[in-house]
Amino acid sequence: MSSNGTNKLEKSDRLIKLSLLMIALSAVSVLAIITIFIFEQGLPIMFRYGLKHFLLGQDWYPSEKSFGLLPMIIGSLMVTFGALIIGVPLGLASAIFLTEFSSRRLAGFLKPVIELLAGIPSVVYGFIGLMFLVPFIRERFGGPGLSVLAASVILGIMILPTVISITIDSIRAVPDSYREGSMALGATKWQTVRMVVLPAARSGIIAGIILGMGRAIGETMAVIMVAGNAADIPGSVLAPVRTLTSNIALEMAYASGEHREALFATGVILFIIIMILNTVANMSSAKQRKKGSGR
Repeated sequence: MSSNGTNKLEKSDRLIKLSLLMIALSAVSVLAIITIFIFEQGLPIMFRYGLKHFLLGQDWYPSEKSFGLLPMIIGSLMVTFGALIIGVPLGLASAIFLTEFSSRRLAGFLKPVIELLAGIPSVVYGFIGLMFLVPFIRERFGGPGLSVLAASVILGIMILPTVISITIDSIRAVPDSYREGSMALGATKWQTVRMVVLPAARSGIIAGIILGMGRAIGETMAVIMVAGNAADIPGSVLAPVRTLTSNIALEMAYASGEHREALFATGVILFIIIMILNTVANMSSAKQRKKGSGR
């Protein structure tokens, strides 16, 4: 090939690399723009009233310049961890069954059905919870029904497709030689799954839990419909609760002035909480991965 043709190919390669780099950076740029906008709108009022006022204040009365977000922070954490308590064991058990104990035909049928749950709009989950779950909780356990428990159950169901799909992919990625070696040493099927397969797939499982947690803490519509939206610290799982996302969605339409700035400050705190939770989960995943490679 002539030097002229070689130069054209090199220029074409450089152009393609530059184009791909720009496309890759576009997502990061959008995230950076959103982050800068939220912090620019929310930080001034936080500095004006003090971070302590927002984080530890228990009263949310924007008309009286009271912007305490502690009830919403506690509510968000309670609902999120409640969803994980419900969704993670169910998702993990389902993934183990579909990959290790069910027939290929059954797994091939159930996995797409489970993934279809992710396509159902959140308002549908909220409507079903409002019509069936809330009355059930009210009649069987007491309270108004609109509660932490109702929101946790709905979110636990909503994160199932994410947890199950990623866990299935992680378990299937474990080499068959691991299973065969364990079985050859006399381990039962369940012992092999519990002591060999799950530890080998741990990093992927944790990644699925992280994504499920992000879905739970960021959900708005379904939570608004079943949580009760009371801006008070919930005394129990049967008490109404308002999350940070619900607080923004409920009041942004009519907020103005410092009220609007306070809602952006709510977004800042939510952003920070999500970053902290993701960082802790990623550090835990990296630690477990390092242990696994050490073995």
